[in-house]
Amino acid sequence: MSAEATIIDLRSDTVTRPTPPMLAAMLAAPVGDDVYEEDPTVRQLEEALAARFGMEAGLFCPSGTMTNQIAIQAHCPPLSEVVCEATAHVYLWEVGGIAHLARASVALLPGDRGRLTAGQVEAAIRPANNVHYPTTRLVCLENTHNRGGGSCYAWSDLEAIAALAKQQGLALHLDGARIFNALVATGQRSEDYGRLFDSISVCLSKGLGAPVGSVLVGSADFIKGCKRLRKLMGGGWRQAGYLAAAGLYALEHNVARLADDHRRAAQLAEALRPLPYVAEILEPETNLVIFRLDENRLTVADFLARLEAQGIKASGFGGSWVRFVTHLDVDDAMVTRVVAALG
Repeated sequence: MSAEATIIDLRSDTVTRPTPPMLAAMLAAPVGDDVYEEDPTVRQLEEALAARFGMEAGLFCPSGTMTNQIAIQAHCPPLSEVVCEATAHVYLWEVGGIAHLARASVALLPGDRGRLTAGQVEAAIRPANNVHYPTTRLVCLENTHNRGGGSCYAWSDLEAIAALAKQQGLALHLDGARIFNALVATGQRSEDYGRLFDSISVCLSKGLGAPVGSVLVGSADFIKGCKRLRKLMGGGWRQAGYLAAAGLYALEHNVARLADDHRRAAQLAEALRPLPYVAEILEPETNLVIFRLDENRLTVADFLARLEAQGIKASGFGGSWVRFVTHLDVDDAMVTRVVAALG
């Protein structure tokens, strides 16, 4: 076995590689020019995801950042404000796209592991008749929440925020980069999400294991407008069906198995809990394990270096925090090996 093959990569679920059956599905895909709307595999993927989430239409894009930022632009005319949690991916890790692309202000709220309440959102809505403020137009939620350690929203909380948004005339967007992890963990139904949200960004290249791509779903009119924004941002695909086929394969084969990733994340958390150099763990709800080191005993740099010396990669997550992410390229034997290395 090569040295590369023995490496256990816990940095992210974006590091997965297509399996031979997925590659075979990609090679067999019928394709066309998607800018001309002539790629049948892209159409199939967009329609499949729209139907799965109770929406009318979908738009296949290269990344979740693009689907999120297209949605925000589409929902927000100039002088708008977006309400989101202070550690939301759309704000923290998308290169200031809300300011640069949508030219919108952002109201940042402190959440419970990234989750907001309807009361918090209501308090953040700007008075409509005060010219000193931008106009609140959009609420963005993230499920699961990355910085919250893969935390999931309760359905009742989503319903309450959606009811408030509708009452106040606000659009509601979901960053669903890991939405399938949330669905598997909570037992919620994807079809119900279309009743609550105006748009949803669904990533295929994380836990589902596709090599690239996200799909934005919403109403037919909304997606029609978003297609122009995708073209503006350089996202006009040509024979993209080869990539869309990977997404279709992932939807069919790689959703239910996310429960294995969640189980393995729980095993890693259990191994970390008694260790003297671990000061705090965010209890994993899905496939992310975020924990804080006691840097009087072991620094993050030292910890990561010691793991890497044993063929294990992980990520520093700011300050004294570290993140492990389980995914389809991490099996039970690898988890056993990581547990031994931690000890």
